[in-house]
Amino acid sequence: MYMMSSLPISPDSGSQAVLEILYRLKVRDVMSSPVITAEPGDAMREVQYRMRDNDITGVPIVEGGRLVGLVSMGLVIEALDAGRIGQKAGELMTRTVISLEDDMPLSFATTYFNRYKYRRFPVLDRDGSLVGIVCASDIIRALLVAMNKEVERLEEKLAVAAPAAEAVPDGQIRLSFQVSRFDFEHAGTASAEFKKALKGLGIEAGIVRRAAIASYELELNEVIHSEGGAISLAAGDGRIEIVAEDRGPGIPNVESAMTEGFSTANEWIRSLGFGAGMGLPNTRRVSDDFEIDSGPGRGTRVRVAIRY
Repeated sequence: MYMMSSLPISPDSGSQAVLEILYRLKVRDVMSSPVITAEPGDAMREVQYRMRDNDITGVPIVEGGRLVGLVSMGLVIEALDAGRIGQKAGELMTRTVISLEDDMPLSFATTYFNRYKYRRFPVLDRDGSLVGIVCASDIIRALLVAMNKEVERLEEKLAVAAPAAEAVPDGQIRLSFQVSRFDFEHAGTASAEFKKALKGLGIEAGIVRRAAIASYELELNEVIHSEGGAISLAAGDGRIEIVAEDRGPGIPNVESAMTEGFSTANEWIRSLGFGAGMGLPNTRRVSDDFEIDSGPGRGTRVRVAIRY
């Protein structure tokens, strides 16, 4: 069976619709599970049979539920040629294996395929246990399904008449932006537009800076922690109001979340330089009024106000 080792898509290019899907879907949404595996003590001949019987070209080697290596079709062929097909898989397997985490956005998986040119990547859960495997064809298939659903959604949306735009009096602004999960490429776009609009009103630079900090922190929180949402800004009559509402898991303990340095971001988010646990504390610090409403399973709504 032919398997692609790279993808004709990338989070660095492509249509906005495809990019949004890549950020929205997680690796667990496309991986194959359960995984056909072998143990280090199994003979390479047995691994070969498992590949043949299941029409696959690679078998992860696990020990106690932990990934310890990988045997590819190439290794099986080398073992056959060298007369070593009876040796144990643990003696010939590839020990350095690059893996994905199941809660990574699909955009990371596409980056891995294009960077390393491997045909498959094992998938580990937060505890390091093997839970799945991803091939390039799995990603293409998931994208096709998601794109079909998106087309259907847009068709339904176009069938509904758009509401009339709300008039905004002179000296006031109202802006709103949609925010997508893990869309780090566009994180900060709303904050930048808010800042430009506030400057256009002639608001004092220090006030604009405070609003920019608050909106950026709230926007980034939606990118990192939610399933997506929206952030809006209204300004006029001496008051700036920023509201961020998301669809997401919600915050189990709001008091802890307001503590500097507290964060639920995982290791790969931290490796990108985000998730330091300062977002909400920074937002409250620059606000004159601060309100947060959140809870498990119902998302989060934050409203801040800054007077000028």
